[in-house]
Amino acid sequence: MSGNSPNSGLIVVIGGGFGGLTTALSLVRHRPNTSVVLIEPRSKFVFLPLLYELLSGELKRWEVAPSYSSLLKGKGIVLVEEYVEKIDINKKQVFTSLNKIINYHKLVIATGSKPDALGVPGVFENALMFNQLNDVEILKGLISRMNSSCDNRKTIIIVGAGATGVELACKISDLLSEDITINLIEIGDRVLPKSHSFNQEQAEQALNKRRIKILLRTRVLRVNRDNVQIQNVAQSDSQNVSLGYAGLIWTAGVKPTVPLGIASEFFSEERLVIDSSLRVKGAEDVFAIGDIACDLNSLSMGTAQLAMQHGEVAAQNIIALCEKRPLNHFEYVDRGEMLSLGIGKATITGLGITISGPLAFRLRRLAYLSKMPSLSLGIRSAGSWFLPLDGKKAF
Repeated sequence: MSGNSPNSGLIVVIGGGFGGLTTALSLVRHRPNTSVVLIEPRSKFVFLPLLYELLSGELKRWEVAPSYSSLLKGKGIVLVEEYVEKIDINKKQVFTSLNKIINYHKLVIATGSKPDALGVPGVFENALMFNQLNDVEILKGLISRMNSSCDNRKTIIIVGAGATGVELACKISDLLSEDITINLIEIGDRVLPKSHSFNQEQAEQALNKRRIKILLRTRVLRVNRDNVQIQNVAQSDSQNVSLGYAGLIWTAGVKPTVPLGIASEFFSEERLVIDSSLRVKGAEDVFAIGDIACDLNSLSMGTAQLAMQHGEVAAQNIIALCEKRPLNHFEYVDRGEMLSLGIGKATITGLGITISGPLAFRLRRLAYLSKMPSLSLGIRSAGSWFLPLDGKKAF
């Protein structure tokens, strides 16, 4: 690959998350003879919204984390399982961790995001995360140890009451024995601060039903090995408080995963500035999508559905460029929000409905199955749900 010509028509996609994988698959679907290279160091694609069901045992590993080789089989996409060390936009080259130099005709940067400690000391040294496949096994181990432990420190702390924090709190509560306390810490004045009001109400009810302690308007000052220092931001004279824990999970923030080698002039607050066609401003052959991208004229939240919509339009525009046609403008379509609220329950605002409970859980599951990167995987997963191996109905 190091010897290919920059004008050979090779399209390189960096990052195999929702945005990158959608782009690669859309390119070959709409233009089968397109030469596409997907650079992704992980061997498995992780369907992040369903990690909670993997933690609770409601889904199996193959449903949530299929291999890239299975998803790309027969598609004509070349998978490079390496990290990207550097991008040279001027020379139109990508440098990988194993010293490959890949010349590209068009480039799509979809490097996603990673946890952000938000300047709080001790987070990466002492906190658990929940954004990768391995995190599920680590949390399962913590839950197992706490359920069988005689230790008096029977407390789990979750920092951040956004979607990840709320969904985790409900799932973990359903897996823990009743004598274990869960504290959910949020600096804002309500859980799910950026969500629809119906989902906020349903989440609050689910948390209260499980007796999860919600600490609103609370800032984390430091995370130590077995305790966390917090402060109530609503009171000017509030004293620092120390809370002990057996496990602390950090879900309070993420930041873009920024590739090296790109000049600062292309960025705004660590995100690549794009125009309405998703091209990086000042680099007409480079597209940026998902969490790494920022359209200053149309700000939107970094979600899986945004990344997938980005991926579809990026693919369309790359093909349009190759065929010398006008590019499409990206317009985000908000298809609503779906959250799991414990085992077998969920809340949905969108898809033309507002509903919570077991039926919402089933609809959420079906909606995500329809978004699986591989149709055959979605069908297999649906079959395993409707027809469990023990012959019992799943609902």
